[in-house]
Amino acid sequence: MTLDEFNALSEFEAVALLRPLVNLPAWAKQVSDGRPYSSTERLMQCAEAACQHWQAQDLTQALAAHPRIGERAAGSSKEAQLSRGEQATLNISHQQVIDALRDGNLRYEQRFGQVFLIRAKGRSSQEILENLQRRLLNSPETEDQETAQQLKEITLLRLKEIFQ
Repeated sequence: MTLDEFNALSEFEAVALLRPLVNLPAWAKQVSDGRPYSSTERLMQCAEAACQHWQAQDLTQALAAHPRIGERAAGSSKEAQLSRGEQATLNISHQQVIDALRDGNLRYEQRFGQVFLIRAKGRSSQEILENLQRRLLNSPETEDQETAQQLKEITLLRLKEIFQ
């Protein structure tokens, strides 16, 4: 899609395009309402700014749409398709890695009460495991900050890919 095509979409169409990027309708509406954008750089700046005010309830809502890392997202929704594509690059085929991710995900969920979220694209399965182990030592406050940062990275990466 081109920026001109995006700018020309109706509000309904623009929000529908943005909604699968992160399960936060208010974010999609805010980015849509900023149109027309003069450049993709300006769009990305405004989209990033819209991420800055995410609260704990926003993270909870957004995480509800994310599968566990290492698990295949179910369903045919655009969100599930994006997640499957992002995790496909991990090449998780060794049982040891599968078991470590399963164990780490369970420990993380017991500790923080939410799914472990990390930008998978561009990371190896070993890198993800190392981050998971490190983040298990975080305080809840620190982990909320890291989760919000990862959610922002995922969202902005997905947005950028629309215009490539």
